[in-house]
Amino acid sequence: MAPISTPQTPFGRVLTAMVTPFTADGALDLDGAQRLASHLVDSGNDGLIINGTTGESPTTSDAEKDQLVRAVLEAVGHRAHVVAGIGTNDTRHSIELARTAERTGAHGLLAVTPYYNKPPQEGLFQHFTAIADATGLPVMLYDIPGRSGVPIDTETLIRLAQHPRIVANKDAKGDLGRASWVIAQSGLPWYSGDDMLNLPLLAVGAIGFVSVVGHVVTPELRAMLDAHITGDVQKATEIHQKLLPVFTGMFRTQGVITTKAALTLQKLPAGPLRLPLVELTEHETAQLKIDLAAGGVEL
Repeated sequence: MAPISTPQTPFGRVLTAMVTPFTADGALDLDGAQRLASHLVDSGNDGLIINGTTGESPTTSDAEKDQLVRAVLEAVGHRAHVVAGIGTNDTRHSIELARTAERTGAHGLLAVTPYYNKPPQEGLFQHFTAIADATGLPVMLYDIPGRSGVPIDTETLIRLAQHPRIVANKDAKGDLGRASWVIAQSGLPWYSGDDMLNLPLLAVGAIGFVSVVGHVVTPELRAMLDAHITGDVQKATEIHQKLLPVFTGMFRTQGVITTKAALTLQKLPAGPLRLPLVELTEHETAQLKIDLAAGGVEL
Protein backbone atom coordinates (compact mmCIF):
# COMPACT_ATOMS: atom_id res chain seq x y z
CA MET A 1 0.00 0.00 0.00
CA ALA A 2 1.32 3.43 -0.93
CA PRO A 3 2.12 5.87 1.90
CA ILE A 4 -0.77 8.10 2.90
CA SER A 5 -0.49 11.87 2.58
CA THR A 6 -2.86 14.80 2.87
CA PRO A 7 -2.42 18.50 2.04
CA GLN A 8 -2.02 19.06 5.79
CA THR A 9 0.53 16.24 6.23
CA PRO A 10 2.12 15.89 2.79
CA PHE A 11 4.90 13.55 3.92
CA GLY A 12 3.30 12.14 7.06
CA ARG A 13 4.26 13.40 10.49
CA VAL A 14 7.43 11.65 11.68
CA LEU A 15 10.37 11.34 9.29
CA THR A 16 13.99 10.50 9.97
CA ALA A 17 16.81 12.01 7.93
CA MET A 18 18.60 8.72 7.37
CA VAL A 19 22.34 8.16 7.50
CA THR A 20 23.98 6.41 4.57
CA PRO A 21 25.51 3.10 5.65
CA PHE A 22 28.95 2.32 4.23
CA THR A 23 30.94 -0.88 4.16
CA ALA A 24 34.23 -1.18 6.03
CA ASP A 25 36.11 0.02 2.95
CA GLY A 26 33.87 3.09 2.54
CA ALA A 27 31.64 1.87 -0.31
CA LEU A 28 27.86 2.11 -0.28
CA ASP A 29 26.20 -0.57 1.82
CA LEU A 30 22.92 -0.91 -0.06
CA ASP A 31 21.85 -3.98 1.88
CA GLY A 32 22.55 -2.10 5.09
CA ALA A 33 20.56 0.88 3.82
CA GLN A 34 17.57 -1.36 3.15
CA ARG A 35 17.81 -3.00 6.58
CA LEU A 36 18.13 0.36 8.33
CA ALA A 37 15.23 1.84 6.35
CA SER A 38 13.04 -1.13 7.27
CA HIS A 39 13.99 -0.80 10.93
CA LEU A 40 13.17 2.90 10.97
CA VAL A 41 9.78 2.42 9.33
CA ASP A 42 9.01 -0.50 11.64
CA SER A 43 9.83 1.87 14.54
CA GLY A 44 7.11 4.29 13.46
CA ASN A 45 8.49 6.60 10.79
CA ASP A 46 6.03 7.77 8.12
CA GLY A 47 8.90 8.62 5.83
CA LEU A 48 12.64 8.86 5.33
CA ILE A 49 14.86 11.57 3.91
CA ILE A 50 17.53 9.99 1.73
CA ASN A 51 20.64 11.89 0.60
CA GLY A 52 20.26 14.73 3.05
CA THR A 53 23.18 16.18 4.98
CA THR A 54 22.72 13.43 7.57
CA GLY A 55 23.16 11.01 4.67
CA GLU A 56 26.60 12.56 4.00
CA SER A 57 25.33 13.87 0.66
CA PRO A 58 28.34 16.19 0.21
CA THR A 59 30.50 13.07 -0.15
CA THR A 60 28.29 10.82 -2.29
CA SER A 61 28.26 10.89 -6.09
CA ASP A 62 25.15 11.45 -8.17
CA ALA A 63 25.20 7.76 -9.13
CA GLU A 64 25.42 6.72 -5.47
CA LYS A 65 22.53 9.01 -4.59
CA ASP A 66 20.38 7.34 -7.24
CA GLN A 67 21.36 3.87 -6.05
CA LEU A 68 20.38 4.77 -2.49
CA VAL A 69 16.96 6.06 -3.48
CA ARG A 70 16.33 2.92 -5.55
CA ALA A 71 17.36 0.64 -2.70
CA VAL A 72 15.24 2.38 -0.08
CA LEU A 73 12.21 2.55 -2.38
CA GLU A 74 12.52 -1.19 -2.94
CA ALA A 75 12.66 -1.81 0.81
CA VAL A 76 10.00 0.53 2.18
CA GLY A 77 8.53 2.59 -0.67
CA HIS A 78 5.21 0.77 -0.44
CA ARG A 79 4.66 1.85 3.18
CA ALA A 80 6.59 5.07 3.77
CA HIS A 81 7.39 8.34 2.01
CA VAL A 82 10.83 8.25 0.42
CA VAL A 83 11.99 11.84 0.00
CA ALA A 84 15.17 12.49 -1.96
CA GLY A 85 17.53 15.25 -0.93
CA ILE A 86 18.47 17.08 -4.13
CA GLY A 87 19.67 20.43 -2.82
CA THR A 88 22.97 21.90 -3.96
CA ASN A 89 24.29 25.44 -4.42
CA ASP A 90 23.95 25.06 -8.20
CA THR A 91 20.38 25.33 -9.47
CA ARG A 92 21.09 23.37 -12.65
CA HIS A 93 22.66 20.53 -10.71
CA SER A 94 19.76 20.47 -8.26
CA ILE A 95 17.32 20.21 -11.17
CA GLU A 96 19.29 17.30 -12.63
CA LEU A 97 19.15 15.49 -9.29
CA ALA A 98 15.44 16.25 -8.95
CA ARG A 99 14.64 14.83 -12.38
CA THR A 100 16.70 11.72 -11.67
CA ALA A 101 14.88 11.22 -8.37
CA GLU A 102 11.54 11.56 -10.13
CA ARG A 103 12.51 8.98 -12.76
CA THR A 104 13.64 6.62 -10.01
CA GLY A 105 10.28 6.89 -8.26
CA ALA A 106 10.94 9.10 -5.22
CA HIS A 107 7.79 10.39 -3.56
CA GLY A 108 9.11 13.89 -2.94
CA LEU A 109 12.12 16.20 -2.89
CA LEU A 110 14.00 18.00 -0.11
CA ALA A 111 15.63 21.22 -1.34
CA VAL A 112 18.04 22.94 1.02
CA THR A 113 18.95 26.61 0.82
CA PRO A 114 21.96 27.04 -1.50
CA TYR A 115 25.06 27.18 0.68
CA TYR A 116 28.32 29.12 0.50
CA ASN A 117 27.43 31.40 -2.44
CA LYS A 118 24.96 33.39 -0.26
CA PRO A 119 22.34 34.43 -2.83
CA PRO A 120 19.91 37.27 -2.12
CA GLN A 121 16.26 36.51 -1.39
CA GLU A 122 15.23 36.89 -5.05
CA GLY A 123 17.91 34.34 -5.95
CA LEU A 124 16.49 31.94 -3.36
CA PHE A 125 12.99 32.47 -4.71
CA GLN A 126 14.05 31.76 -8.28
CA HIS A 127 16.20 28.78 -7.24
CA PHE A 128 13.40 27.00 -5.38
CA THR A 129 10.83 27.91 -8.03
CA ALA A 130 13.02 26.46 -10.78
CA ILE A 131 13.35 23.19 -8.85
CA ALA A 132 9.61 23.00 -8.20
CA ASP A 133 8.89 23.71 -11.88
CA ALA A 134 11.28 20.99 -13.07
CA THR A 135 9.31 17.91 -11.93
CA GLY A 136 5.86 16.85 -10.84
CA LEU A 137 7.04 15.91 -7.35
CA PRO A 138 6.10 17.74 -4.14
CA VAL A 139 8.93 19.77 -2.63
CA MET A 140 9.90 20.32 0.98
CA LEU A 141 12.06 23.40 1.49
CA TYR A 142 14.88 23.18 4.03
CA ASP A 143 15.73 26.40 5.86
CA ILE A 144 18.97 26.02 7.83
CA PRO A 145 20.95 29.28 7.88
CA GLY A 146 23.52 27.85 10.29
CA ARG A 147 24.79 25.68 7.43
CA SER A 148 23.77 27.68 4.37
CA GLY A 149 24.75 31.11 5.63
CA VAL A 150 21.47 32.62 4.39
CA PRO A 151 17.97 32.28 5.89
CA ILE A 152 14.85 32.03 3.78
CA ASP A 153 13.14 35.23 4.91
CA THR A 154 9.53 35.27 6.05
CA GLU A 155 8.34 37.11 2.95
CA THR A 156 10.19 34.70 0.65
CA LEU A 157 8.67 31.66 2.36
CA ILE A 158 5.21 33.15 1.98
CA ARG A 159 5.82 33.75 -1.73
CA LEU A 160 7.17 30.24 -2.23
CA ALA A 161 4.20 28.71 -0.41
CA GLN A 162 1.99 29.86 -3.30
CA HIS A 163 3.69 27.37 -5.66
CA PRO A 164 1.46 24.29 -6.06
CA ARG A 165 4.35 21.86 -5.63
CA ILE A 166 6.08 23.58 -2.71
CA VAL A 167 4.11 21.83 -0.02
CA ALA A 168 6.20 21.97 3.19
CA ASN A 169 9.13 23.52 5.01
CA LYS A 170 11.73 21.84 7.21
CA ASP A 171 12.64 24.48 9.76
CA ALA A 172 16.11 24.48 11.34
CA LYS A 173 16.24 28.25 11.73
CA GLY A 174 15.65 28.22 15.49
CA ASP A 175 13.32 31.23 15.38
CA LEU A 176 9.88 30.44 16.80
CA GLY A 177 8.64 33.95 16.10
CA ARG A 178 9.37 33.80 12.39
CA ALA A 179 7.98 30.29 12.18
CA SER A 180 4.77 31.48 13.82
CA TRP A 181 4.32 34.26 11.28
CA VAL A 182 4.89 32.09 8.21
CA ILE A 183 2.61 29.32 9.46
CA ALA A 184 -0.12 31.83 10.26
CA GLN A 185 0.14 33.76 6.99
CA SER A 186 0.79 30.95 4.52
CA GLY A 187 -0.61 27.75 5.98
CA LEU A 188 2.53 25.98 4.71
CA PRO A 189 2.87 22.61 6.47
CA TRP A 190 5.79 22.93 8.88
CA TYR A 191 8.22 20.23 9.99
CA SER A 192 10.66 20.73 12.84
CA GLY A 193 14.21 20.21 11.65
CA ASP A 194 15.73 20.87 15.08
CA ASP A 195 15.07 18.05 17.54
CA MET A 196 15.42 20.21 20.64
CA LEU A 197 12.59 22.40 19.29
CA ASN A 198 10.24 19.60 18.19
CA LEU A 199 7.66 20.27 20.89
CA PRO A 200 7.94 24.09 20.87
CA LEU A 201 7.40 24.10 17.09
CA LEU A 202 4.32 21.90 17.46
CA ALA A 203 2.99 24.52 19.86
CA VAL A 204 3.16 27.25 17.18
CA GLY A 205 1.64 25.12 14.42
CA ALA A 206 4.16 22.57 13.11
CA ILE A 207 2.65 19.27 11.98
CA GLY A 208 5.60 16.93 12.48
CA PHE A 209 9.33 16.32 12.52
CA VAL A 210 12.25 15.62 10.23
CA SER A 211 14.49 14.17 12.89
CA VAL A 212 18.04 12.99 13.43
CA VAL A 213 17.42 11.45 16.86
CA GLY A 214 14.62 9.48 15.21
CA HIS A 215 17.33 6.92 14.46
CA VAL A 216 17.16 5.90 18.13
CA VAL A 217 13.90 7.29 19.63
CA THR A 218 11.20 7.25 16.95
CA PRO A 219 8.60 5.58 19.24
CA GLU A 220 9.10 8.32 21.83
CA LEU A 221 8.82 11.06 19.19
CA ARG A 222 5.62 9.46 17.93
CA ALA A 223 4.23 9.28 21.47
CA MET A 224 5.07 12.95 22.09
CA LEU A 225 3.40 13.98 18.84
CA ASP A 226 0.30 11.89 19.56
CA ALA A 227 0.03 13.36 23.05
CA HIS A 228 0.23 16.87 21.64
CA ILE A 229 -2.41 16.15 18.99
CA THR A 230 -4.83 14.76 21.59
CA GLY A 231 -4.30 17.73 23.88
CA ASP A 232 -2.33 15.95 26.60
CA VAL A 233 0.17 18.76 27.07
CA GLN A 234 1.51 17.34 30.32
CA LYS A 235 2.39 13.98 28.75
CA ALA A 236 3.97 15.64 25.70
CA THR A 237 6.08 17.82 27.99
CA GLU A 238 7.14 14.84 30.09
CA ILE A 239 8.34 12.98 26.98
CA HIS A 240 10.15 16.08 25.73
CA GLN A 241 11.93 16.45 29.05
CA LYS A 242 12.82 12.76 29.17
CA LEU A 243 14.45 13.08 25.76
CA LEU A 244 16.53 16.17 26.61
CA PRO A 245 19.69 14.10 27.30
CA VAL A 246 19.28 12.43 23.89
CA PHE A 247 18.77 15.75 22.11
CA THR A 248 21.89 17.09 23.85
CA GLY A 249 24.06 14.02 23.46
CA MET A 250 23.37 13.46 19.79
CA PHE A 251 24.55 16.98 18.99
CA ARG A 252 27.61 17.35 21.22
CA THR A 253 29.50 17.07 17.96
CA GLN A 254 28.36 16.77 14.34
CA GLY A 255 25.11 14.80 14.25
CA VAL A 256 26.08 12.24 11.61
CA ILE A 257 29.10 11.24 13.69
CA THR A 258 27.07 10.58 16.84
CA THR A 259 24.21 8.95 14.94
CA LYS A 260 26.47 6.40 13.27
CA ALA A 261 28.13 5.72 16.62
CA ALA A 262 24.73 5.20 18.28
CA LEU A 263 23.58 2.86 15.52
CA THR A 264 26.80 0.87 15.79
CA LEU A 265 26.26 0.55 19.54
CA GLN A 266 22.79 -0.85 18.77
CA LYS A 267 24.27 -3.20 16.15
CA LEU A 268 22.31 -1.53 13.35
CA PRO A 269 23.77 -0.74 9.88
CA ALA A 270 25.92 2.39 9.82
CA GLY A 271 29.55 1.75 9.02
CA PRO A 272 32.34 4.32 8.85
CA LEU A 273 32.20 7.98 7.91
CA ARG A 274 33.68 9.64 4.86
CA LEU A 275 36.15 12.45 5.40
CA PRO A 276 36.02 15.22 6.43
CA LEU A 277 33.86 13.59 9.15
CA VAL A 278 35.74 11.47 11.66
CA GLU A 279 34.81 8.85 14.24
CA LEU A 280 34.07 9.65 17.88
CA THR A 281 36.94 9.32 20.31
CA GLU A 282 36.71 6.78 23.14
CA HIS A 283 35.89 9.62 25.55
CA GLU A 284 33.16 10.96 23.26
CA THR A 285 31.69 7.48 22.83
CA ALA A 286 31.58 7.00 26.59
CA GLN A 287 29.75 10.32 26.97
CA LEU A 288 27.29 9.38 24.22
CA LYS A 289 26.48 6.15 26.09
CA ILE A 290 25.79 8.18 29.24
CA ASP A 291 23.57 10.65 27.36
CA LEU A 292 21.57 7.94 25.59
CA ALA A 293 21.10 5.92 28.77
CA ALA A 294 19.89 9.05 30.60
CA GLY A 295 17.22 9.41 27.91
CA GLY A 296 16.11 5.81 28.19
CA VAL A 297 17.79 4.47 25.05
CA GLU A 298 18.82 0.83 25.36
CA LEU A 299 22.22 -0.06 23.91
